[in-house]
Parts: sequence; structure tokens; C-alpha cells
Amino acid sequence: MKETKLLERPAFRSRITWPEVTHSEKWLGYLLGPVGAMLLNAVLATYLNVYYTDVLKLTSVWGGAFLVVFPIISKIIDAITNIVMGRVIDRTHTKEGKARPWLLLSSLLLAVTGVLLFTVPTSSETVQVIWVMVSYNLFYSLAYTIYSMSHNLMVPLSTRNTTARGQLSVFNQITTVMMSGILVALVFPMVIMPTLGVDQGRWIALMSVLSILALPLTLVEYYFTKERVTLESQEQEEPDVPFGKQLKVIFTDKYMLLIYAYFIIYTVGSCVKNVSLPYFCNYVLGSYNDGITQTMVSAIGGIPMGIGIFAVWPLAKKFGKRNLTLIGFVLYALGSAICWLFPHNMVMVLVGQFVKNTGGLPCSYVFMALFADVLDHLEWKTGFRSDGIAMSVYNTIAVAMVGICQGMFNGLLANSGYVAPEIVDGATVAATQSAAVQNVITFGFVGLEVFTGVILVALLVFLNVEKDIDNKQAEIKKRRAHS
Repeated sequence: MKETKLLERPAFRSRITWPEVTHSEKWLGYLLGPVGAMLLNAVLATYLNVYYTDVLKLTSVWGGAFLVVFPIISKIIDAITNIVMGRVIDRTHTKEGKARPWLLLSSLLLAVTGVLLFTVPTSSETVQVIWVMVSYNLFYSLAYTIYSMSHNLMVPLSTRNTTARGQLSVFNQITTVMMSGILVALVFPMVIMPTLGVDQGRWIALMSVLSILALPLTLVEYYFTKERVTLESQEQEEPDVPFGKQLKVIFTDKYMLLIYAYFIIYTVGSCVKNVSLPYFCNYVLGSYNDGITQTMVSAIGGIPMGIGIFAVWPLAKKFGKRNLTLIGFVLYALGSAICWLFPHNMVMVLVGQFVKNTGGLPCSYVFMALFADVLDHLEWKTGFRSDGIAMSVYNTIAVAMVGICQGMFNGLLANSGYVAPEIVDGATVAATQSAAVQNVITFGFVGLEVFTGVILVALLVFLNVEKDIDNKQAEIKKRRAHS
């Protein structure tokens, strides 16, 4: 891709010019900047399916098949666009980097498509179905694909310094935790959801505000980040490596395959959990939008995430990122098992959530740093970087699993006899769900992660990429110095 003249203008130049990661980069580029997009995505991950099943009442469309088939097909499209976007990023060459310019474009797209997701016309079923399919794919297959691809690449491309990468990964994750673990998990069920109910107008107003908020904050992320690794590559004028060759390298490397397998398993468990969370709190543990159950589950379970900000990285430096994550998933599986055994007992569920989220801390805070190590390992092994393609596969896994998990969960809900709430005399009234529905919801929220936690422990035994990563990085720099 030829360098864009627009990005040559001073207004689009990043303020970050130092060779090492700066404080403004950490606090503005990696902590504040992603807030808008992360908040929007966190809300959608938890509540978009609720909007479809409870507000639009699409559970019965096509005999219950629509909410099963539509997410899966949409995510296949999304997967394709992720692969295309990875190739586009790898072929992008500007003074602002190869990923950062796409952050600029995504800022506007997120705002517009986020609004379209919820402004579904109160018209015929056919019109609603078409609107849902088009708006969903515009957001996830276009806007969020562009954002997530470029956003996720910023840590690996920011610096080769493993300590700095770890810090940026933590800052990045703090934002995710704050949005999903505080605002969405605590404020939404306690304050927002009881007010929204199944009133479509209120949903549209709220989500329009959240979507528009993503625009200026994503611009901040763009402005206060820097691709130092990309600049190194540009100075060496690396050749354009064929797409097929990059794919072959990625899918024949042990560490990359392990990290993809790890991410697939983890994503399946977490996606089903996220989709089922409000249903579990509304129909198994508590009552519909009672304003306290989901808040309690999220608050107690989220406490470790807040504390872990200060503890995880020092522990990872001492014991290793892989080792700490492995131990964490033992606790992760144990906590999930406690919840599964006592799904109707608030105290035991809270204990289980605390244990599980304590175990999930290493995965949450150090994963991108571990992924960055694998990308450096690939460069050491092959002599070229495959960041865009590798990240496109990573994102493809993420989006494909979301669609599959959402479709699977919706299918189980419909087949078990789920009954959506109704508005009676201006108030939202929820039905009492059958034992079959409650069992489906419980397995989705806590049961599945028992199995995924055990599998992840087994996988991580073999993911020892960091044992000699410092030597590999030094060799890469030496090669570049002599080329």
C-alpha cells in the first residue's frame, strides 16, 4: 500500500517520538484510549444476545433456528475479513506504522455501526431479520475487525523490550477489566438493566451514547501509540513475503499452534460464560433484573482482577509467564467446579467466582506479552515478521468462537423451552424457566469452564517459548545491525 498523503500531515503524527515507551504512551495510548471500544464491546458481549432474545424476541424466528444459524454464518464472514485485514495490515507502509492508521479509520466506523446494531425498525419480522444481519456484520466484520486487529498488534509492535511489553499488556488489560469488570459487570446489572427492561427506545438511546463515545477515545489511542518494531523493519526494507509462505510458517510452528489451541479453548469457555451470565443471574441464582445478583457475582468475582493489577507482572517475572498461567488455570477449574456443584447457593457461587477469577489473573494480564514472545520467536526462526497474518488468525479464532458459542447457546435455550419476558402494564415481567432451561444456563455459565480449565493446564505444559526469548531477540537485533 502506498503511503497516504493525509497521514503525512502534522495533525495525524503521534507525539510519541522517544525510542523507549513513555508515560503518556502507557496512560493515554494503552489505558485511556481503548476505553470507548472496550466498553462498547464488553456491553455487546454480555447484553447484545439479551437484546435479541428479550427485546426483539427473535428466539422463535425460523422455528428457533435464526439465532443459531445467523451468528455462525456471520462469524464465518467475520473470519474471512480478519484474514483479509491481516494481509492488508502487513502490506500497509506509512510513517505512522502499519497497524496504527487503521485505528484512525475504525474510530468513525465503530460509532456509526454501533448505533445501527440497536436501531432495528419495529416493522415486519423479515425487515428486522435483514436489519439485524446487516448491522451485525457491519459492526463485527468491518468496524470491530479493523479496530481489534490494529489494537491487538500495538503491544507486539510497540517495543522489543519484554518488560515494557509486559507493562503495556497490563495497562491494556486494566482497561478491559475496568470496562467489563466494573462498569458492565457492576453498574449495568445494578443501575442500567432494571431501568432498560425490554424498552427498545431506552436501549437505543444508551447504546448510541456508548457507540459515539468510542470515536474520540479511539483517536486518543491512535495519537498516543508508536510502532517501534515496525520502524525497525522499514529501515531494513524487508521483502514482501508471500501470503502462503507466512501461513505455512505460522501453522508449522509448535509454539504458535499451542498458543492458538490455548486461545480456542479459553475463548470457548469465556464466550459461553459471557453470553449465559445474565441468564444465570436472572433465572438460576436470582430473579429477573433484581439489581443485586449479577452485581454481587461480578463484584466478588472481579475483586481479584483489581488486586491482580499490582501482583501479576512481578510474579510473572519471577516464575515465568507460562508457569504462572498454568498454576492459575488449576484454580480456574477448581473455582468453576465449586459454582457448578452449588449453582443455587449465593455464598458458594461467590466463593467459586473468587477462586476462578484469581486463577484467571495471569491469562488476563500477560497473554499478549506471551503472544508477542511467540511472534519474536517466529522472526528469529524465519528471518521475517508475520504480525498481521498471525494476528488475523488470532482474531479469526476469537470471532469464530463467539459466533459458534452464541449460536450453540441460543439453540440450547430454544430447544429447552426458554420463555422471553413480556411488558405487562408498562413493567417487564419474566417467566419462570423450566429445570431444563436452568440446567442449560448453569452449564454454560460454570460447567463448561471446568473442562476448559483442565485442558488449558495440559496445553500450557508444552508452551515454554520464553525460556530463551532474550537470546533470540538479541540475535534478531544483531542480524539487523549487520544487514
